[in-house]
Amino acid sequence: MEQATLVAAGDLAADARLAAGKGAPLVVLYSRDDCSWCAKVRREYLGPMARDPKAQALLRELHIDRDTPLIDFAGRRTTSADFARRLQVRLAPTVMFHGPDGESLAEAIVGFRLADFYGAYLERAIDESRARLKARQ
Repeated sequence: MEQATLVAAGDLAADARLAAGKGAPLVVLYSRDDCSWCAKVRREYLGPMARDPKAQALLRELHIDRDTPLIDFAGRRTTSADFARRLQVRLAPTVMFHGPDGESLAEAIVGFRLADFYGAYLERAIDESRARLKARQ
């Protein structure tokens, strides 16, 4: 089975501006290395979405249990673990939908609940995010 991967978050400010320029949210999977549910979300939902040229979002992954260098939404240097703590992301997987300044565009999806509906939750949150971005223009 193919191991789905997402681009690691490195510069959230640049990624959020890039996404917003396309009228799309920056969707970030906040994950942990030891999280089997994170792997499932990545493999079955976000990975395929990231490879879809018609995707309605820009997708990134941020490991809340790593001290990976990161540029936050304000352009400041931090680490992925410190940034996740600032956002109070404690559970993995958490999927958040960010606008160009890092603001939340839709309610975060925390945990992996109701597998039959997870894809619908993602689609609804992305649609809501895109509508909020469009309303600002």
